[in-house]
Amino acid sequence: MASRKNKGFTLVELLVAISIIAALLSILMPSFNKARQQAKSVFCLNNLNQMSIAAINYTHSFNDYYPLAYYDQKVGAIKYSYAWDFAAYKDWSATPAVVVVKPGILWQKITIDQVQQCPSYKEASNDISRPYTGYNYNTSYVGMDETVLPYNSIRAARIRRPSETAVFGDGQYSGGANNFMRAPLVTIQSASFSANYAGTQGYRHLEKTNVAFCDGHSASWKDLYTNTASNGKKILDTYNSTHREKIGFLSPNNSVYDLE
Repeated sequence: MASRKNKGFTLVELLVAISIIAALLSILMPSFNKARQQAKSVFCLNNLNQMSIAAINYTHSFNDYYPLAYYDQKVGAIKYSYAWDFAAYKDWSATPAVVVVKPGILWQKITIDQVQQCPSYKEASNDISRPYTGYNYNTSYVGMDETVLPYNSIRAARIRRPSETAVFGDGQYSGGANNFMRAPLVTIQSASFSANYAGTQGYRHLEKTNVAFCDGHSASWKDLYTNTASNGKKILDTYNSTHREKIGFLSPNNSVYDLE
């Protein structure tokens, strides 16, 4: 009878196959990573769209006014901190005392918290009362805050170019996430706030940042600027020189933020 031998891969053939697979992976991995980042960007844009819709609904419910960016209120011994995204207070009846977090002003007491988490931002918020983070709100012109007189936000009817005026975006600066978007140049609305560089945007979606506008649409934004008041430009440029994901403003002046 003729003898039969089991045939299999030789060592050389196996090494060739492995090298081919490795080469294919090296070619395909960047494409996979880019596709994953694009998917996260689309998810982020959807979050911002929901915020825009919530803001428009808010103006319909409150005589055309946008929600305030933040304010504090003290009732008895308890201080309540209200912001556009979350509201928080310290419950002293618990031992030890705990911080209670609820939906913020924008959401009119009802929201899905995860909507306020950018899928591409993995760092913690610079405020422990925010379990989800990554977005900011135009506080220089739209939301305002309790330091501005008269003490109120603006009305939607005052925004002349709603499709070109930013209302929400990917918030990020050198200290982490900041949920208050600031225009680069000092305004009467932000005269008491000198660190405008702390209200920049994070360009973390394939070198772009996502922005929601007052008319309800959202878009990816590539333009990045670091001109600002005080020593802010130096802080931003130094950060950008050492980090892959850049931070900055949407325009060289206040044109993307103001009401004109």
